[in-house]
Amino acid sequence: MEYIEGKTEFEYKNCVVTLGKFDGLHKGHQKLINQVISYKQQGYTAVMFSFMLHPGNLFSEKEFEVLYTEEEKLAKLKRCGIDVLISYPFTNETRMMEPEDFIKEILVKKLDTKIIVVGKDFRFGYQRKGNVELLQKYEELYGYRVIACDKSTWRNEIISSSAIRKALKEGDLDSVNAMLGQPFTIRGEVVHGRRLGRTMGVPTTNLIPPSSKLLPPNGVYASRVRIGEEYQNGVTNIGYKPTVGEEKFIGVETFIFDYDNDLYGEIIEVELHNYIRPELKFGTLEELTQKMQEDIFTVKHYFKSIEN
Repeated sequence: MEYIEGKTEFEYKNCVVTLGKFDGLHKGHQKLINQVISYKQQGYTAVMFSFMLHPGNLFSEKEFEVLYTEEEKLAKLKRCGIDVLISYPFTNETRMMEPEDFIKEILVKKLDTKIIVVGKDFRFGYQRKGNVELLQKYEELYGYRVIACDKSTWRNEIISSSAIRKALKEGDLDSVNAMLGQPFTIRGEVVHGRRLGRTMGVPTTNLIPPSSKLLPPNGVYASRVRIGEEYQNGVTNIGYKPTVGEEKFIGVETFIFDYDNDLYGEIIEVELHNYIRPELKFGTLEELTQKMQEDIFTVKHYFKSIEN
């Protein structure tokens, strides 16, 4: 997959394009992406067009929390079959672009678009004046075709990134994973921790997510860790580690079952499958060790129950 990041000058031919924010890559997004990929066998270039900076963050001092960082999104998309991912800079100039200009200058001139795949409620351009009807208005003039897909739903509610963010903040991991169509993941480079886990017989890997990454409530989770192309079950703690001298940042610490390789400096993905308990502060390391053993037993029982 080719990744065009932060550039406004590019040129492709004979493209089938889907457009959106794509935060979360949830089941609704997957429907659009799969539709685009299905046209590759007809010789089209499969393009996914998004913006570098979340539009909700352009003029806000508060950093917008995302379900997946650009790095996480890129890693997932590399595995799905998209040919080109364009992360277009969302500048003041971009924000002021009229929808008709967006169609002509980007979709037609830069991408030679033949098929546009979007959700039925897709909006674009200055003041969000562009919509599916406007795209369809220019079909004959510019020689492309518009495919407008229905929204995906979960429990009779429309699946959206905002709905997933709300569920994640509330700790409703089952709904989060159902709407995503896959387990919520945290990707990053393994860094050095305090090494206390190794002295307690439970060596752990540590990730420090960026502040822009939205996380579920602090606590212990049944997890599955992707290491290269392999997966290992584990138990993950998200939080400040209050028992061992509270950290000033939220960490993601995972004990990987039946795994003893050195992962420092490696990139791993931690999938969260099930919530076990809140993060607790224990009086002694012995109490913490005992509780960790109970967590390990609980998580192993959980994975055994869903695999049978």
